[in-house]
Amino acid sequence: MTDKINRAVEIRWHGRGGQGAKTACLMLADVAFASGKYVQGFPEYGPERQGAPITAYNRITDAPCKVHSNIYTPDYVVVVDETLLKSVDVAKGIKKEGSLIINSRKSPEALRPLLNGYKGKICTVDAERISIETLGKNFPNMPMLGAVVKVSKVIDQDRFISDMRESFEHKFAGKESVIVGNMKAVVKAMEEVEVGE
Repeated sequence: MTDKINRAVEIRWHGRGGQGAKTACLMLADVAFASGKYVQGFPEYGPERQGAPITAYNRITDAPCKVHSNIYTPDYVVVVDETLLKSVDVAKGIKKEGSLIINSRKSPEALRPLLNGYKGKICTVDAERISIETLGKNFPNMPMLGAVVKVSKVIDQDRFISDMRESFEHKFAGKESVIVGNMKAVVKAMEEVEVGE
């Protein structure tokens, strides 16, 4: 087994308590596992409260992974709340070839000055608008989940959409409007995520 075969894709999530970053992280782990990957999905616990910054992590591999630690050099960083750019160094440790995926209506280049000299790829998606349009409320986590799958290609997109639908049907059995809204949010974000340089 070579390192290439078992190279981990590592993702760090930044959000605020109550925005669903932890939920999206765990759903990504579930869907990646369903597609045959080996996965880890875990939050970093602290004195979380509604609105406080939180961090969560995914590690996804094609073979068993024996590394069990926080992620310090992620391939992808997902920022569920743009206001965190003012208080958290979200680009810290990100690999040179990695990508930042930020919930913002601004362009990737408009956000670059807020990123402490980060020179890598920035992707943006207006997850707030998408969630309000599809769910009627600001639940940015599902659009951000769609965006990270689109940008990272960590899971086949068609398989991801199919498995997400199955997961929502199980989780929200009998709540068709919630299932439809969440699926629209995921797919719309995959279509609209803007990939900058």
